[in-house]
Amino acid sequence: MSKDVISTSNAPAALGPYSQAIRWGDLIFVSGQIPIDPATSQVVGDDVAAQTERVLQNLTAILEAAGASLGQVLKTTVYLRDLNDFGKMNEVYARFFSERPPARATVQVARLPRDVSVEIEAVAAA
Repeated sequence: MSKDVISTSNAPAALGPYSQAIRWGDLIFVSGQIPIDPATSQVVGDDVAAQTERVLQNLTAILEAAGASLGQVLKTTVYLRDLNDFGKMNEVYARFFSERPPARATVQVARLPRDVSVEIEAVAAA
């Protein structure tokens, strides 16, 4: 097996020494995405719902670049700055994963890059 780097201009460029995603065999590992508009490199949204929407759009774009879709996501990890935002995040998340949602962990963290409210990473089947 080889380690294939996945990259697309339809999602934010990596902010450091990492890849947007890596394909290893039949798995795709998508790096944590934050609510950055790939066209402007600016944070989108003032609330967790708007930010979650952008994050999931970014995840979708990366998966599409890998030849996959949200329907192939096996596991996500959601990082929230404030666990009180869980309900609002979950409403948006449920729209993107309406059928056979993946396994998921959700945790509150002290801080996220660029002081955003949410970051989501994913593992998908290729």
